[in-house]
Amino acid sequence: MATIKDVAAVAGVSFTTVSHVVNNSRPVSADVRAKVERAIRDLNYVPSAVARSLKARATATVGLLVPNGTNPYFAELARGVEDACARKGYCVFFCNSDDDPVKQRNYLRVLQEKRIDGLIVASAGDDAVLAATLADAREPLVVIDRNIEGLDADLVQIDHERGAWLATRHLLELGHSRIGCITGPVATAVSAMRMHGFLRAMSERGVEIAPGAIVESDFSGSGGYRAAAQLFDTVRPTAIFAGNDMMGIGALRAAAERGLRVPGDCSIIGFDDIELGNFTWPALSTVGQPARALGEMAALTLIERIANARAGGVTVRRRVMPPTLFARESTGPWVGSEDFAPLAA
Repeated sequence: MATIKDVAAVAGVSFTTVSHVVNNSRPVSADVRAKVERAIRDLNYVPSAVARSLKARATATVGLLVPNGTNPYFAELARGVEDACARKGYCVFFCNSDDDPVKQRNYLRVLQEKRIDGLIVASAGDDAVLAATLADAREPLVVIDRNIEGLDADLVQIDHERGAWLATRHLLELGHSRIGCITGPVATAVSAMRMHGFLRAMSERGVEIAPGAIVESDFSGSGGYRAAAQLFDTVRPTAIFAGNDMMGIGALRAAAERGLRVPGDCSIIGFDDIELGNFTWPALSTVGQPARALGEMAALTLIERIANARAGGVTVRRRVMPPTLFARESTGPWVGSEDFAPLAA
């Protein structure tokens, strides 16, 4: 591999001059610059990013920590982050914590060792140690999707509570009253907010929740499938609010296996508006904001924070996006069914 000294020898200049050409650190005559650039091309010389970052005190890289890289929501969110960063000349280190706080902290340490310019974090559940670690971080920081208690940082997220309220109200307005709820892990703040929205909508309409109608799951398609199977075999709801789209897709599968018509026998609505939900059969009703747009907003917020940190900083911003209801084919009015009449309350 060619070195800067090799380039200097071929160009007939000092390696300091090569450095000035590569880094644009001092004026160089057009003739000398042409010689250096020709030598760089001929030798296929690649400047050391580490050396350049140490000199410039910037790496043009940001870190992205997500809790579940297999979840299409976080894949779409990551794509939004990557797209926005690419437009601004930044590369992204992507790290998946598998909802493991220990793995999350280890990745954070690795990213900091890489001398990233900034960090975007979607937290893997409640973790007081993470909050303390991030509070001491030197890098500009944006939290996305899941707020981290005890941390004063820029935040970009959707209004989880209102989104769940909109989804549940939609089912109620369609005439459903025996509504099941598949929630994510109760320890996560996102699940708590979405559960609160579900409970608020039911309470405002004076609708009683049947015993066993709330089932905890894990935000996965298989988890939604198991939870919906439990609901169908016990509570027999006429509608289900799933705490995310992947669990809603799992519920569609559980309904199909039992010969239940969606929405004729049971309406199903999810949360997140992932692209895959448009292509299920029937297409999944949902609430949310496009994950890619949220990722782009988080990236642009971070890049702005990086620039402002060098110029003296700005106040912390908390951007909570309003959710939108997307009523598709998986929800409809309750009209009753001889094949699937709900149990008595």
